[in-house]
Amino acid sequence: MKALLLDVGNSRIKWGIGEDGEVHRTGQITHERIRERGLGALTTRLPHDVDAVIASNVAGPSFATRLAGVVGAHLGRELHFAKSARAACGVTNAYTHPRRMGVDRWVAMVGAWTELGQACLVVDAGTAVTIDAIDGDGRHLGGQILPGTALMAASLAADTSELPKAPPLKAADFAGLDMFAHSTRRAIQSGVLGAVVGAIERASGALATVSTEAELVLTGGDAPRLLPALGPDVIHRPNLVLHGLLRLLEAGES
Repeated sequence: MKALLLDVGNSRIKWGIGEDGEVHRTGQITHERIRERGLGALTTRLPHDVDAVIASNVAGPSFATRLAGVVGAHLGRELHFAKSARAACGVTNAYTHPRRMGVDRWVAMVGAWTELGQACLVVDAGTAVTIDAIDGDGRHLGGQILPGTALMAASLAADTSELPKAPPLKAADFAGLDMFAHSTRRAIQSGVLGAVVGAIERASGALATVSTEAELVLTGGDAPRLLPALGPDVIHRPNLVLHGLLRLLEAGES
């Protein structure tokens, strides 16, 4: 079976083809570009010869309806939307009401667990940063959500009278005493990056108290910026949600 996999995030849509257990022919487009040119800017890039289409969508029901209509017309296939569940593919959800968990978090955890099969901290660093802990038995221990670096910097500029806008800082410039800035703009850049890195490191430390062999798995658009600050042992999986979608589809648990 050949499947089109869609990761519909807050800022962009990523896609890939799932076939023979692997994800390939990946691509992405921003929501801004879709607003400028319409959904045709997406569908013209997608393949036609697929047997199934599955999506993780956090862009809201209105966009989901539009996307399903366009995908159906373009590919002649029904678009199936993954949903957060009590359990799937060996992962057990900690939420009392599993459907209230963002589906991207759930699918990313499935992607990480089905690859590693061991305790891990799953971090999706995008518009928002989500951090979810899984123990060695596949039990989700819970998670955290905080603003991403760009969102934090934007809130400072919007909600204060004198702080400037500050583009995100590369983590390569965030080391040792370099984290102490000599300008306001750089102080904001260093501060928001430090907040995200600090949250991840603190969560990693907490998980290590119960699972000493836990891995840190990082995905999301901000991942390349964070990697140098988190050390060499981080597992970077840019298409983690796509892999999770494929595993759910293969298992018939989507």
